[in-house]
Amino acid sequence: MRDKQDAAAPTVLVPVKVLEGQALPETLATFLAPADVVVLGYHVLPEQTPAEQASLQFEERAQSAVENVARAFREAGGEAEARVAFTHDRDQTVERVATEVGATAVLLPNPVGEVDDLLVAVRGAIDADRLAALVATLIGAGTQRVTVLGVTSEGADVDAEAAVADVRERLRTRGVSADRIATETAAVERPVADIVARSGEFDAIVMGESEETLWSFLVGEETERVAEGAIAPVLVVRRSRESTSG
Repeated sequence: MRDKQDAAAPTVLVPVKVLEGQALPETLATFLAPADVVVLGYHVLPEQTPAEQASLQFEERAQSAVENVARAFREAGGEAEARVAFTHDRDQTVERVATEVGATAVLLPNPVGEVDDLLVAVRGAIDADRLAALVATLIGAGTQRVTVLGVTSEGADVDAEAAVADVRERLRTRGVSADRIATETAAVERPVADIVARSGEFDAIVMGESEETLWSFLVGEETERVAEGAIAPVLVVRRSRESTSG
């Protein structure tokens, strides 16, 4: 287990379909081990089924399954908390738990081997500091390579080069050596399709949440389409919430 004095480690929320046998590859657990992980085992209930009824029927099985997933992260040397939720609304539940645990990012899992090449896709107004902090924590002093890709729509009034340079500098400030960082910009007709098309070149994708809330951003929006089309797992970095109370 990691030394607990590292209290500043970012938190990654990992939602899994707890009663559907969803598993995560060991290589992904190893990649995320430098972060604190919260595994959220969720099960979406039919509208007419009370959550209390499902909890009585499935709680023990669900708890066992989510603990097995959390154990994989612990065995990889990380810190992992396990939670179970029976819900009628996955989106609201994930957003609520992400807020409760102060999650820096939410994982949208896809199969992956060793994570050696990481794509950091920069589009629109994102929390660049949180994004850079997460990436620097995950790759540490290792050998992984990072490509910071600024993607904009053709004709958009966005300075992609400046955004990419900002992320690169923040990574450098956090100890990632220059020879591990490549930068690119692209003005394309369909930015999401471009990211998906490039995903086969990389082992994992990191993207920033923009102006939308997390799940309006994910469900039916750009990151969800990236997650559905991409070969690699996707980490969505949440913007900082000024207040999580109330």
